[in-house]
Amino acid sequence: MFTKQISFMKRNAIKLFGLMLIAGVSTMAQAQSWPTKPIKLIIPFAAGGTTDILGRILAQQMSTVLGQNVIVENRGGAGGNIGAEAVARSPADGYTLLLASGSMLTVNPYMYKKMSINYGTDFSPITTLASGPMIISVNPKLGVKNLNELIALAKTRNLNFGSAGIGSQVHLAGENFITAAGINATHIPYKGEAAALTDLVAGQIDFCACNVPASTGFVRNGQIQALAVTSAKRLAQLPNIPTVSEASLPGFENVGWFALMAPSNTPKIIRDKIYEAAVKAVKTEAMQKSLEINSLTPVLNTTKELEAQIASESAKWEKVIKARNLTAN
Repeated sequence: MFTKQISFMKRNAIKLFGLMLIAGVSTMAQAQSWPTKPIKLIIPFAAGGTTDILGRILAQQMSTVLGQNVIVENRGGAGGNIGAEAVARSPADGYTLLLASGSMLTVNPYMYKKMSINYGTDFSPITTLASGPMIISVNPKLGVKNLNELIALAKTRNLNFGSAGIGSQVHLAGENFITAAGINATHIPYKGEAAALTDLVAGQIDFCACNVPASTGFVRNGQIQALAVTSAKRLAQLPNIPTVSEASLPGFENVGWFALMAPSNTPKIIRDKIYEAAVKAVKTEAMQKSLEINSLTPVLNTTKELEAQIASESAKWEKVIKARNLTAN
């Protein structure tokens, strides 16, 4: 009887091993043939903001490169955490990707006391696609003509500033400016960058440190007044607008960035294919023109470089968050 039991157990073990081997071969075959169906790109912010603008041109070009549709889906809320959670809970098969703002990876872990995801363990970083500065802008009716006048006004009365939401890159750029200028201002969070700029035009808020792609049209139409850009150098598209460093705060620089992420445990062969497709997409003439028009600089770093970037900027933003006593929940 005992001998028969051992024999039965051996047969089951062999069957199980065989099934595991078949499953492994099947998974590898699926990875090698990726993609065989449309890919979903989650934009974790509302339509009309910089992440959305970048994501849509990226999706168009990656669709051409891969020969499969890359479909954009906006899932905003909670500083990008809602959209990120949708990706983290998706199968790790390369068919659901996240276009994350840098703040999601470096700010949210310190801003949100409670999060259902862990950016360090729930995602496989692919690459930083692009980076770009913000424009500190005011409603023309505020009556300030330069950055020094804005700072001086903020020292006489309480101003407010808008952002794309608590913990967004736009929010932290504003907080960084406030800290460097030694002033106070009340933060007004919106559900997306476009909504904040709409209220800036209407005079409902005093200023905003919004991304260049979302702001430029309003600046050129005279609907808002650009005081300074947060980059180290002036922008070719807006050469008459000084940098914050030139205008008032020497050495100040604040640049946002956007990274492509996949769910953790996505097979390396698929991650490599996603990276290769992203590089080809960013290097297309159409996307290069879009990046230039929107004052975004292509990056395309490696996974290790992206991980180092996240670690370095996390330390930087942790200090700002503690100094400003910022919390999201």
